[in-house]
Amino acid sequence: MVIKLIEKRICKNRLYKGGAVNFNADKVLLSNGKTATREYMDHPGAVAVLPVLADGSVVLVRQFRYPIGAVTWEIPAGKMHGRNDNPLRRARAELAEETGYRAGRIEKLLDFWPCCAFSNEKLHIYLGRDLKPGPAKPDDDEFLNVRNVPFSKALKMAENGGIKDSKTIIALLAYDKRCEK
Repeated sequence: MVIKLIEKRICKNRLYKGGAVNFNADKVLLSNGKTATREYMDHPGAVAVLPVLADGSVVLVRQFRYPIGAVTWEIPAGKMHGRNDNPLRRARAELAEETGYRAGRIEKLLDFWPCCAFSNEKLHIYLGRDLKPGPAKPDDDEFLNVRNVPFSKALKMAENGGIKDSKTIIALLAYDKRCEK
């Protein structure tokens, strides 16, 4: 038996409108005719870049993440500036802002939904190469330490729990898989 999987929104209910994200609790019609509530975070999307230097090392940033109360290792990333923002342009801008590097070549690595059970965020990951250094210009509330890490070490960090950020782990594994070809 094939089950119809689509749910139809009956009523949108915004619980909170924030500067970065919104929270909704929509009423939906299920495939069996019943109704349910779907709570989720409404997010404009985000971009991230795995910057690879000529020697094969990758550029990572260290920063404090308030929700988890910890300093993380991550690839440079940032939120889209609205639904009509261009992911490639935003990726280039975030790379330069956070690390100072400009990519001579940038290509799409993949995109994914970080947590589709309760967020509509789509994250676009790019691969940046032919990097040229320059001054970083992080946002006023953004404090970052930029580090060049040998790729093999970064991959080991992802495998042993030293890197816990999902976008960074996914980018490292996808790049490793691409290099195997």
